[in-house]
Amino acid sequence: MAGAFTIQLPNIPSAIALAGDGEENLKFLSRQTGATLVLRGQELVISGTEGQIDLASRLVRSLEDLWIKGNTISSADILTARQAIDSDRQGELQDLQRDILAKSRRGEEVRAKTFRQRQYIDALRQRDLTFGVGPAGTGKTYLAVVVAVQALLANQFEKLILTRPAVEAGEKLGFLPGDLQQKVNPYLRPLYDAIYEFIDPEKVPSLMERGVIEVAPLAYMRGRTLNNAFVIVDEAQNTTPAQMKMVLTRLGFRSRMVITGDMTQTDLPLHQQSGLGVALQILKHVEGIAFCEFSQKDVVRHPLVQRIVAAYERYEK
Repeated sequence: MAGAFTIQLPNIPSAIALAGDGEENLKFLSRQTGATLVLRGQELVISGTEGQIDLASRLVRSLEDLWIKGNTISSADILTARQAIDSDRQGELQDLQRDILAKSRRGEEVRAKTFRQRQYIDALRQRDLTFGVGPAGTGKTYLAVVVAVQALLANQFEKLILTRPAVEAGEKLGFLPGDLQQKVNPYLRPLYDAIYEFIDPEKVPSLMERGVIEVAPLAYMRGRTLNNAFVIVDEAQNTTPAQMKMVLTRLGFRSRMVITGDMTQTDLPLHQQSGLGVALQILKHVEGIAFCEFSQKDVVRHPLVQRIVAAYERYEK
């Protein structure tokens, strides 16, 4: 039997946070539950069958730690809340929502949005070597940079090293002007962007000159021992097996390394094995290494990205 239930929200910012841009969150909650959610000022009216209303109201309540503070809520937050309800993990959900990893320079709170991201952050904080593997938009690189920058600012490490292989997505480096560093800088742009969210861009060049932050192509790592450093190897699916072995054996004392990549987006020649794929097979039983495998459920970009990743996964199977 159809009915309606009203939730009174405490203020306008909480109502705006819950509704989302263009009431996108209310539409997403409706698709998840079958209920109809209508916001009238600070009143949220939920209508539908008894079961639909119950699920929708439980979902809204499970997101309360976020909307009550006016925090942005994403589709990933809603899916994680649904997962928590379905698997009776509400306690874990509260821990996830309340564990603020960092605050950006704009004051935005950064935290895990899925249970897998929470597992990944725990590994980044505790393990000397972590592999983060999965599709685009799951936060593999971004969260690694956040954890690394916080550790650097807390003086846990002397330097932050970000590196990736200079393999192009169907383009040729030779067509770009400048020396090697200038040629690879466009490929390192996502790493710079993440750093700039937490460190004033005007201070970054000075930190780079002093070697506190180093952003370099993978080739620059050969022959070095990386002591007292937090090392992030990005786009690792584009390493050869020899390059992967080389960079893994650079790990020095008091250092931590994170390897991130997406095995579905390899830009290597067709005959060339991916160093990331080989490493995952060789090292899967080595003690002390953390492996975090993300799926399309962990995509925290635009909801359309999640559907695109899912469509490609179905096609490739």
